[in-house]
This record gives sequence, structure tokens and C-alpha cells, in this order.
Amino acid sequence: MTSRSPAKARIIRADFDQAGERPERRNLWRDLTVTVLRLSRHAAALSVVSAALFIAMTALEFFYFRRLSGGLPSLDMRVTGFTPDEGMAWLTALGRRGGEIIIVWHYLTLDLLFPALLSLTLVSLILAFGRRLTRFRAMSAQLQALCALVLVLPYTIADYAQNFAMARLLSDFQSANPDSLSLASSLTVTKFALLAIAVAVVTVLALAARRR
Repeated sequence: MTSRSPAKARIIRADFDQAGERPERRNLWRDLTVTVLRLSRHAAALSVVSAALFIAMTALEFFYFRRLSGGLPSLDMRVTGFTPDEGMAWLTALGRRGGEIIIVWHYLTLDLLFPALLSLTLVSLILAFGRRLTRFRAMSAQLQALCALVLVLPYTIADYAQNFAMARLLSDFQSANPDSLSLASSLTVTKFALLAIAVAVVTVLALAARRR
């Protein structure tokens, strides 16, 4: 477990002093940067919670949701996307009752939390591994936080946009048409692609930090 000692807080705030920030200028951007940098202390805990939530979501998918859909995988689990016909087949197999169950037990509960939690985990890991590297550590505190956010936030936005598109399809079957299904498919592919980029960066940083 990591420490929350005052010394670590002073180290993070000292980064601002090195970047030319005066202690009295505690604006919103500085507070946000300090908060983001402090996530690195909780990387292990965030990883464990994210993994537990992912396992719970996967269990629901395989042991409950696929029973509702006659064995068809959920659309937001299809990494390469789906055709409008495949999307309609899934919605039809679920029916209104199945759609309502997935909205309640997935999009309004677990998957409402998961993208945010996973995003925090990715940011914390990028910072935790990155700050072990000389070049990353040499950057200003603001730039470190910005790099982590730029790498992760696109995934976060895409995941929530995809969730909204899928929930709308499930709540209103009349909105399901080739255009809306194609949009949902594109968002699904985009979500996984952006997630892969963030995970790849974490992996590279972890390997680089391990070699030190």
C-alpha cells in the first residue's frame, strides 16, 4: 500500500515551484493538477477495484445477459463492431423485458461506474510508472497531468457516448435503424481502439520503469 505522508504532498507541490508557480497562486488548474498527480499513490487500489468490477460485469454478461439474448454476445462487447442486422438480431432476441434488465443492471449501475473508474486507474498507472522515468519526471507537474489526461479522456468520452447510444436503443426499440446502429457500432470500435492506446502506453511505461 502507498503512503499518504505529508512529505509526498510537499513533493508534488514542489513541482509547481520548480515550474515557476508561486505558492499563493492556487488557481483551479493547480488544484486539478495536484489532484491528478496524487492518483499515482492509489494505483494499486484502483487497479484492484477496477479488476473486481470488470469481473462482475463479465460474470453478468456470460451467466445472465447471454441467457436473455439466446446466447448472443452484447453489442458493447464486440470489439470489431457489428452490422445493423446483427444489432437488430440482438435487440429482437432480448425483447423489451431483456432490454430493461440490461439497462438497469448494466448501463445504470456497473457500466455507469466502470468507465470513470477505469479511467482513473489508467491515469494513476501512467503517472505511477511515468514518474519513475527521468524524462517524464523532468517535465513540469502540469505537463505530467496533461499527458495522462490527454491519453485517457478520449476513451472515457467514447465509452460514455457508446453507453448512451446503447441505452437509447434498448429503451426505445423504434430508434433502432441502420443509422443509429451503425453509430453505436462505430462508437464501440472507437472505445476499444482508444482504450488499447491508453493500455499500450501504460505497458510501455511499466516495461521502461522495470528496466531501470
